[in-house]
Amino acid sequence: MTAEPQHYDDVLPNPGFEIVPGITAVVITDPQVDFLSKDGVTWDIVGPSVEKNGTVGNLKKLLEAAHASGTPVFVSPHYYYPTDHGWKFEGALETMMHAINMFDRKGALTVEGFEGSGADWEATLKPLIEHDNVVVSSPHKVFSPKTNDLSLQLRKRGISKIILAGMSANLCVEAHMRDLIEDGFEIAMASDATAGAILPKGDAYEAALLNFRMIASSVQTTDELVAQLQA
Repeated sequence: MTAEPQHYDDVLPNPGFEIVPGITAVVITDPQVDFLSKDGVTWDIVGPSVEKNGTVGNLKKLLEAAHASGTPVFVSPHYYYPTDHGWKFEGALETMMHAINMFDRKGALTVEGFEGSGADWEATLKPLIEHDNVVVSSPHKVFSPKTNDLSLQLRKRGISKIILAGMSANLCVEAHMRDLIEDGFEIAMASDATAGAILPKGDAYEAALLNFRMIASSVQTTDELVAQLQA
């Protein structure tokens, strides 16, 4: 008789994550229209996962709890300027994003056309991002924060512990997790404050969850993390 396979929670240790005031921050990647709104250019493939997870509502709860507890929030956005469309080679997703004008802006030094565009903040989250407690980093250009100043902003504020959420699970969120961990930060993942593309031969969100569990210090629901922030 073949034994039932064990779930990875049964075989992987759980290091845990303690929220420590003053050195803990919430980091949100790409909380933008093109990922999180029905008006966004990727809604057909990410929308079902966003709706199933209640991603927007969970991001809202996480941001509200952060503000109420005085926990600093950092947002790592994704923008493309006209100069970025001059790249000579791209990966599969970069090619797709440029083809559908995802996250496009008129330029680095102008907000012309930004309001309500795909690069703008999702409407529900916008008042919580345009807040005194939020640091918006320079944009990342592919998936990870290697191309922006997020780590610098975190270090300059004395942050060493991060609650990470945003879009999308197996791309920018996972890339931020990996890069920040290797940069010396301790990471807890908000498992339902993210989502991923659902493709004919794969669910990107489910793929990311396994990697979150294998790499991060902790994977918790938004409600679990909010309860800790409130405490």
